[in-house]
Amino acid sequence: MNIYFACSLTGGRDDEAIYRAIVEHLQTLGHEVPTEHLAHPEVMELEKIIDPAEVYQRDIAWLQACDGVIAEVSTPSHGVGYEIAYSLSLGKPVLCCHRRGMPVSKMLLGNDTPGIMVRSYENEVDALATVDVFLAGLSAG
Repeated sequence: MNIYFACSLTGGRDDEAIYRAIVEHLQTLGHEVPTEHLAHPEVMELEKIIDPAEVYQRDIAWLQACDGVIAEVSTPSHGVGYEIAYSLSLGKPVLCCHRRGMPVSKMLLGNDTPGIMVRSYENEVDALATVDVFLAGLSAG
């Protein structure tokens, strides 16, 4: 499957290790992740040289082509929020996962749009298990 991975860039990179773990897990399972570069430490340098309009067009095309979206939302991000809302408007299934105990927007927690799943995780093993549950739902649907 084609899975769009979303995470904070400009809002902070404290969760980079879990970003990398999720992307590597998806790739190990054989999924295509067009946004895999977001999990790499050098992403901020790479993204600085790309025009904002180009990023928008690229990411919108990737969202339109994906089978589902996995968004790590522990660190608030305007872009990730936009990607989530846009994906839901297209009818794409979305997993929003976050570290347990982190404050998460009530716009996500209270969202009852079909296809959204908001889940907390305790550690990397728990996060990857949450991803697996989401993927199993995609495969079954």
